[in-house]
Amino acid sequence: MSQALFQSDIKSLKLLNRGKVRDIYEVDAQRLLIITTDRLSAFDVVMQDPIPSKGFVLTAVSNFWFEKLKHILPNQFTGDAPESVVKPEEASQVKGRALVVKKLKPLPIEAIVRGYLVGSGWKEYQRDGSVCGIALPAGLREADRLPQPLFTPSTKAEIGQHDENISFEQTVKLIGQSLAQQVRDAAIALYQTAADYAATKGIIIADTKFEFGQDDAGKLYLIDEALTPDSSRFWPADQYRPGSNPPSFDKQYVRDYLESIKWDKKPPAPKLPPEVIAKTSEKYQEALKRITG
Repeated sequence: MSQALFQSDIKSLKLLNRGKVRDIYEVDAQRLLIITTDRLSAFDVVMQDPIPSKGFVLTAVSNFWFEKLKHILPNQFTGDAPESVVKPEEASQVKGRALVVKKLKPLPIEAIVRGYLVGSGWKEYQRDGSVCGIALPAGLREADRLPQPLFTPSTKAEIGQHDENISFEQTVKLIGQSLAQQVRDAAIALYQTAADYAATKGIIIADTKFEFGQDDAGKLYLIDEALTPDSSRFWPADQYRPGSNPPSFDKQYVRDYLESIKWDKKPPAPKLPPEVIAKTSEKYQEALKRITG
């Protein structure tokens, strides 16, 4: 296993932003370099400990889905090798964990699609009979499949802040009626196609989050990451039982550990035990193996 990368240090390019997981550099007026580090965030707080090989897994899984779903919506790929835009001595920081992408204008929302009743949606349903304000039939159990996938967008928060669920009407106010409908339809089509494929590999995609951007002409693109263990809830189909939350191939394992130690979900994050780090790394790699073969 390679050395974990907590933070990149590319001196040959201008650093534009460090997100929770990704470091973004400017290549030129048309392109960006996005490096997926091994950082892990939970409850919107970046953990102190990197998860070895996580960046490689997220990049490989994203690349797989970008290719598989490009007939539904074009994506940010340029096709340029990351090693070609940095100095030779910096190549080890980008190999297998970076993408050279088109410079696009990101939309100010996260497009969340939920196929199953779980997480914050289950809590709201128990209280109000709805998910993100969308009324659902009575009598559903935790982890039940929803009658149809729900588009439940949220705002994009700064690091340390929490994303907030917003209604479709609020989305229309933010980005306009036509674009909101386009994003909703694309997100549901992407999720449905991916979920149908994943089912053939013994994986249930319970929910996922997409991000979209536009070029100067207003054309819509899929950006950021796609259907990774960071942006999705993957369940092993053979362990799925409605009425309880199945184990998952994602960072839910870390969230469960953090809940068990009663952390207040405010920075600084607690240190993760070695066994939690190792088990989380295993879960990410298992997701990659199952999905991409």
